[in-house]
Amino acid sequence: MNIVMLTNTYLPHVGGVARSVAAFCREYRKRGHQVLVVAPEFSEKIENEKDVVRIPAIQNFNGSDFSVALPLSGELTERLDFFEPDLVHSHHPFLLGMTALRIARSRELPLVFTHHTLYERYTHYVPADSEALKRFVIELATRYGNLASVVFAPSESVADLLRERGVKSPIHVVPTGVKLEDYQNGDGLAARAKYGIPEQAFVVGHLGRLAEEKNLGFLSEAVLELMQRNDDVHFLVVGTGPMQGQIARLFEDHGLGDRLHLTGTLQGEAQRDAYSAMNVFGFSSTSETQGMVLTEAMAAGVPVVALDASGCREVVDDRINGRLVLKHCQRELIAALQWVYDLPDHEYEKISNSALITAEHFSMENCASAAIGHYESLVHQHWPLDDSLYAQWMRLRNMIGAQWEILEGVTGAASAALDPDHSGKSGS
Repeated sequence: MNIVMLTNTYLPHVGGVARSVAAFCREYRKRGHQVLVVAPEFSEKIENEKDVVRIPAIQNFNGSDFSVALPLSGELTERLDFFEPDLVHSHHPFLLGMTALRIARSRELPLVFTHHTLYERYTHYVPADSEALKRFVIELATRYGNLASVVFAPSESVADLLRERGVKSPIHVVPTGVKLEDYQNGDGLAARAKYGIPEQAFVVGHLGRLAEEKNLGFLSEAVLELMQRNDDVHFLVVGTGPMQGQIARLFEDHGLGDRLHLTGTLQGEAQRDAYSAMNVFGFSSTSETQGMVLTEAMAAGVPVVALDASGCREVVDDRINGRLVLKHCQRELIAALQWVYDLPDHEYEKISNSALITAEHFSMENCASAAIGHYESLVHQHWPLDDSLYAQWMRLRNMIGAQWEILEGVTGAASAALDPDHSGKSGS
């Protein structure tokens, strides 16, 4: 098959959607399928990348580390004519998601939409954030789902939510799989030595974007309390983001800065070693659609403590491969972390082995096979979009545009992003 992927975030951005798209592309190509990725430009370039069309983008949108694509075509049409796609797969309902709709509509191709994100949890990145905007964003994603031939939900929780919101298109649960060998046999002792963590310390770990929507203040305060109770607890935080300084100040203010270890973004062997250095993976986000980092940690044999939320309850089996905290309060989260800390060695080994078994269930091979099976049921058919549904979606999009203008200072920012003399950094 010839598959076109359109995504608003892609490598070298390290967020969940970018990593998911990259992981599926690698697996599809390994199986002999052709994949063309359409994604925004990023301030950091990837040299000699293959089968990727880059779209001009606004860098560091509204102070975040996201690039926001401006859905322009030009070269894209020629590339698509040469590529001859069998299927269009959109990973967002807006920006390049709009381009995906136009491609599918003009070529009568099946449109697959993965609902990666609970978009209403991210409107704080937009200047005009409001409850009305959140409702608009939910409605936009729902109607976009009804324009798709099928919708992929990363977890059963999200599939149920989409049905409740009114998505009528067929919904299939297709999580992003974990490439098991990328997370196994890491050198945890080497990572501990590198970051100044004692060999015998109990390490609570976390990996991801250090951003408000990840609820990291909640997790950090819980780990801080755990440290105050137990002198050998250390906190290993992998990633970067706008909350990095706030987290560092919290531990410094309590005299525990020497037991907080901020590594920045890690890839490859360094990331694998960091996972292996952890005794437990702490996770307090309630905005996830799937637990990618949870399955990665489990692939390294690390038990997980997470709040009961979408994307987590499908992965964490309470007291089997970690702890699922039903009440979203710090006292319960601290107690769950302490429970893992107090486990005898033989009990800890049992939940570590259970974590490995869970990761195997979420292997990339299994998840890619499921996705390809759904693709194959769609290709080699004409898929004209319902014009009435498309018109409704466009009217809603325009209503959002009137209230939100989609992006802050969109005209000036767009001009800066497209200026041939512009350096590629965010406009002022």
